[in-house]
Amino acid sequence: MDAIHLAYMTTILEVRNLTKSFRSLKAVDDVSFSIPQGACFGLLGPNGAGKTTTIEIIEGIKKPSSGEILYKGKPRDRKFSEQTGIQFQSTALMDYLKTHEVLTLFSKLYPRSQPIDHLIELCQLEEFLDTYATRLSGGQRQRLLLAVALINDPEILFLDEPTTGLDPQSRRNFWSLIRDIKAQGKTVLLTTHYMEEAELLCDQLVIMDKGKIIVDGSPEALLQQYFDHSYVCIDQRDFHGDINALTSPAEEREDCIAIATSTVEKTLSELVSLNINLRSLRVKSPSLDDLFLKLTGHRLRE
Repeated sequence: MDAIHLAYMTTILEVRNLTKSFRSLKAVDDVSFSIPQGACFGLLGPNGAGKTTTIEIIEGIKKPSSGEILYKGKPRDRKFSEQTGIQFQSTALMDYLKTHEVLTLFSKLYPRSQPIDHLIELCQLEEFLDTYATRLSGGQRQRLLLAVALINDPEILFLDEPTTGLDPQSRRNFWSLIRDIKAQGKTVLLTTHYMEEAELLCDQLVIMDKGKIIVDGSPEALLQQYFDHSYVCIDQRDFHGDINALTSPAEEREDCIAIATSTVEKTLSELVSLNINLRSLRVKSPSLDDLFLKLTGHRLRE
C-alpha cells in the first residue's frame, strides 16, 4: 500500500500528545500519530523505547498522564472494546484445555464471534486441535493466541511483539498470517523490535527511542529520504586490508565490513586492487536498522 493511497484513507485511530510518567521516568513523551483504516501500522524501537506502554494506553489497560486517543474520530467507548482484538506479549492459557476447547470458551465470551472453523483455517490450527494448550510449541501457541484475538471479528487488531522468541521459520509463517488478516481489510497495530518484520509488513510506522518518536512515515519513503547509497559487505574473515584505505566510508559490524557507496562498480574495482577476497561479497540496500543507527548513533539491539 503506497503513501498516496494511505493519504486518502479514513483514519481509524488517532493519538494526540500522549505522555506517560512513572515517577521520574517519562516512558512515553508527547507521542502523536494517526493510523489509516486497513493499514498495518508499526511501532518500532528497542526494548524500553515505550512501545508496549503506548499500545497498552491505547488498548485502555494503562491510563495516560496526558494526551488524547480518538477511535473513528471520537473518544474511545464501549464500541472500541467490542471492535478491537488484542494479542499480548504474554498470555496464560488454561492448563487442561485443548486448542479447540480454548477457541470454544473464548467464542462464548462475546455477543458476536467469528465461526471457529474459519479461524482454524485462517490461523492454520488443524494439526493441533486436540493438543493441550500448554503443550503447544512457540509458533503454535502464537497462532492460537492470534485466533483468540480475532474471535470477536475485530476491526482493529493489536499485536504486541507477537514473534518475539520464535524461530525464523515460525516467524515467517506468522508474517504470512498477518498479511492474510490485513487482506481482509482489518487494521493492524504492530509493535516490534525486528526491523525486517516492519519492512515486510508495515505500510506506515513510527520509530521510537527513549519514549519519543524519532521518525515516522512509510518504510520506503524513510529509506529514500535518508539514504542515497548501498552497502557492499564482506565477511570480516575475508577482509585483511585497512578499512581506512578505502575511499568510501566503511564500518566494522558484528559479522562484516560494510562499505557505504553510491558507485558499487567503483568500490568493487577498488577492493580488487587491494587484493581483498571477494568470496563473501554481497550488496545490500539500507535497512530500517541502518536508519535507526543513523538517527540515534546506536544499533537497535545494543
